Amino acid sequence: MIYGDRIRLRADERADLPRFVEWLNDPEVREGISYYLPISLAIEEQWFENMLKLPRDEQPLGIEIRTEDGGWKLIGNCGLFDFKWRARSVEVGLFIGDKSCWNRGYGTEVMRLLLKHGFETLNLNRIYLHVFATNLRAIRCYEKAGYVPEGCLREAEYKNGQYVDFIVMSVLRSEYTRMVNEPVE
Repeated sequence: MIYGDRIRLRADERADLPRFVEWLNDPEVREGISYYLPISLAIEEQWFENMLKLPRDEQPLGIEIRTEDGGWKLIGNCGLFDFKWRARSVEVGLFIGDKSCWNRGYGTEVMRLLLKHGFETLNLNRIYLHVFATNLRAIRCYEKAGYVPEGCLREAEYKNGQYVDFIVMSVLRSEYTRMVNEPVE
C-alpha cells in the first residue's frame, strides 16, 4: 500500500472490475480519458489478465479513500506506464470514477503520491502526462500537484466529433526535490 493523508493506493483486484466497467461506461467519466467505446466486463477481464503479466512497477493501482466507519472505498484507478528505464522517464495517468469524489482534491493527492513513489522509490528522473486541453479541471489538479506544461500536441485526438489538443505536462526530479524541500506557508 502507498498511503497519503486521505487516500491509499493498492493493487487492483479482480473484484474491482465490475466497478471499473461501470465507471468507464459513464460518459462523464469517459470525457476526460481516451476511452471512446463502451467496455464490457469480458474486455476488462482480458485487460486484468494482461495487466498481471506486467512487472509490478508497471501495474496500475486502485485509489481508495477512508470511509466514516474506518474502512476503505474504491474511487478510481491510477498508475505509471510506458516506462523508459534508460531515460528514467514514465507516463502517469489516473481517473476518479466515483463522481461523488470529484472536486475534493483526491486527484491532486494521488498525483503527489505517484510523484513521491516515482522519484523516491523507483528513482525516476521525469514523470509526464497527456491531458486534453479541454479538461480544465484535470489541468488545475496537475498544476496543484507540481506539473508544468511542456507543450501541446495539436489536434492529437479525435473526440466527440472534433479534434482536440493534448497538453503535455511533467515534473522533473530536480523540480520535485525543490517542491518537497520548500517551506510550507
